Amino acid sequence: MPRAYRFFLPGYIYHITHRCHNKDFLLRLKKDRKNWTEWLFEAKQRYQLSILNYTITSNHIHLLVKETGNNVIPNSLHLIAGSTAQAYNKRKNRKGAYWEDRYHATAVQDSGHFIRCMAYIDLNMVRAGVVNHPADWEFGGYHEIRKPKSRYKIIDHD
Repeated sequence: MPRAYRFFLPGYIYHITHRCHNKDFLLRLKKDRKNWTEWLFEAKQRYQLSILNYTITSNHIHLLVKETGNNVIPNSLHLIAGSTAQAYNKRKNRKGAYWEDRYHATAVQDSGHFIRCMAYIDLNMVRAGVVNHPADWEFGGYHEIRKPKSRYKIIDHD
């Protein structure tokens, strides 16, 4: 049976989560998280994906994005997830699933929900005990805003 079509309303904000297959730590190496970040930046450039926040952990990702047009979110996630999986599987000479099922998308309901999503994403690695402050986690939106990099500007600041 085919999967149900996902419909994203233009102008709406969505909290996206995507977990690695079997909760494996496939994003544990810095180079794998960096690769995912590069594809996120590519999706932003190619599809005009509006990125409000993100964090990349060792076994899952969080994105807070705004649907800006026709299938921007699905096209972007297809590019990011597929490219990340292909690069990892090729490097490891591996076959099989990289991601656990489909990504999960939740529409942000109001400003309170938006603030809770921002805090949840920013504090993910603090709650996990990996860092003491969100600015210390290199692969997240909070770090980018507090310590801007010259190479990538992923977060939409407007």
